[in-house]
Amino acid sequence: MLNKSLRDKEKIRIDNILKTLHSLVFVPKWNDNDDFKAIDEQLKNFGLDLERINEISEDELIELLQRCHLDWNHQEHFADILVEMPQKNQFHFLEKAIAIYNYIQASSKTFSFDIFNKIAVLKNNY
Repeated sequence: MLNKSLRDKEKIRIDNILKTLHSLVFVPKWNDNDDFKAIDEQLKNFGLDLERINEISEDELIELLQRCHLDWNHQEHFADILVEMPQKNQFHFLEKAIAIYNYIQASSKTFSFDIFNKIAVLKNNY
């Protein structure tokens, strides 16, 4: 376990990575390899890249996020980023996002209507 000071620094580091990922995914060109490279560069901070996310199972992804010290909010934000990835590219991460949301609901022992609604919307549109 990390002590409070290290936890705070780690939380800030993870927040910054997720904010950068969100900005890259929110307004991508998706036809430019530089966009994919920039996203992969940020994902490397979690030991991931787009191909690896595509290849690993939902359980492996969740386990990896835990090892990277992502708390429930960080995991939810990561799942939100997976949902925001345009479906017209070769990567389809909706199933992985749903698995992360379900894991958060089951493991955090706190029911979130927000996450419940995200899951319902994804299942209806998937």
